[in-house]
Amino acid sequence: MAFSPDLTLTRPPVPDTSATEKTLLTAVGLGLLALLTVAFDADAGRARLSFWVGLLLLSSGTLGWAWYKFGRTPAGVQHDNMWLRGSTSRGAVAWLTAVVLTGFYVVLYWFSNNDGQGNFGPLNQLVHALDPASLALRQRPSDQWFLYGTFYTLAILVMGGRALWKYRHSPYQRIRTVSVMLFQLGFAFLLPGLLLAFQKPEYYFSYFWPLKYDYLFPGTVSYLLKDGGPALGVFMVFWGAVMSLVATPVLTYFFGKRWYCSWVCGCGGLAETAGDPYRHLSDKSRTAWRWEVRIIYPILALIVLLTALLWLGASGVAPALQPITEPLSKFYGFAIGSVFSGVIGVGFYPLMGSRVWCRFGCPMAAYLGLLQKHFSRFRISTNGGQCISCGNCSNVCEMGIDVKQYAQRGEPIIRASCVGCGLCSTACPRGVLNLENGPREGRYQSSQLIHADSLRILS
Repeated sequence: MAFSPDLTLTRPPVPDTSATEKTLLTAVGLGLLALLTVAFDADAGRARLSFWVGLLLLSSGTLGWAWYKFGRTPAGVQHDNMWLRGSTSRGAVAWLTAVVLTGFYVVLYWFSNNDGQGNFGPLNQLVHALDPASLALRQRPSDQWFLYGTFYTLAILVMGGRALWKYRHSPYQRIRTVSVMLFQLGFAFLLPGLLLAFQKPEYYFSYFWPLKYDYLFPGTVSYLLKDGGPALGVFMVFWGAVMSLVATPVLTYFFGKRWYCSWVCGCGGLAETAGDPYRHLSDKSRTAWRWEVRIIYPILALIVLLTALLWLGASGVAPALQPITEPLSKFYGFAIGSVFSGVIGVGFYPLMGSRVWCRFGCPMAAYLGLLQKHFSRFRISTNGGQCISCGNCSNVCEMGIDVKQYAQRGEPIIRASCVGCGLCSTACPRGVLNLENGPREGRYQSSQLIHADSLRILS
């Protein structure tokens, strides 16, 4: 900060953007503009050409900008001027981005249903521009969900490339970023498409109940067993049940919720890559934490109750439950599965940070968080004697944890909301924070070093 003539603090100017950076960002803008024109182009051939040119400009411009921005500077976390730019400080650009993202999700969910003649409303030309790719992968024309999956996967891959440049000095961040990129590409995009090509159910092996809430619903189980065949169908049901009820508690005991939320999950993958520029926007106040607890655990309780009621009704023991469970299931799918996880969860990235859904709404995060807090070996240890209170750790925490307060006191961080992304440790200039899977004994004890320093001061 600088001082004005009346000795008040003045806002420092944002550094000028170089000509090269402007050129690369212009390519990104032209790519977005080309994709926008596709929706209004009546000529299918021209629309398809504009679509692929737009994706090429968008991807190459973003990766080129990432190299120019992060690859030519010394390695290390650099979050300079994040609160000064309109795009990352809830300014006009951020609001415009939020409106565009929210609008896309609204159109995707409720205004792009196939009318039976291959028309997908406002997204029709965008959808059919992907017909060749869909036919090659799935042996069927594209639909709105293939368009969404393509955009989603491309966002993780391209912004994952940006993250690899930005955090190239950290082996943990490099491996973690590659992990979410590969899980999204392989298990959430290519494999489900190949299953459809072989006339099998479109199954996502990287999503489990209660996040993919219907995978343990009786209707879905029956569908998988019937259409998946005696071998694959049984394996799909077995995989979903074991991963949800057996593997999840075991893996969380040893590694905390990070094994899923930061290494596997597509929702977390998008937050860690495309949402990385907004991670500092998460609210660190106690009021936000109270709302987090008030919302996320009732959602978990609701999906557990709904699943139990559906199975009870399907068993024939209480057939009168069907008039209750069917509307409740539709309400959950609309309010939580669509509005919260999609429209709000991604659309509000530029305003509330990148983990809005994971922090306030995801039942899987709530389930894993309870296991992590009370039964896991995972913790983030702190060395208060080395903390210089710079605040970098709190600034990069996307889950709204004020990490600095723990670090100053030398207290281990054992929070249900922590996803173990490790950015607090990566951003710390003093090596104060360490992600550990140590024994549960002494898990809640403060750093021995800060206790020793305190004793020396008292004596």
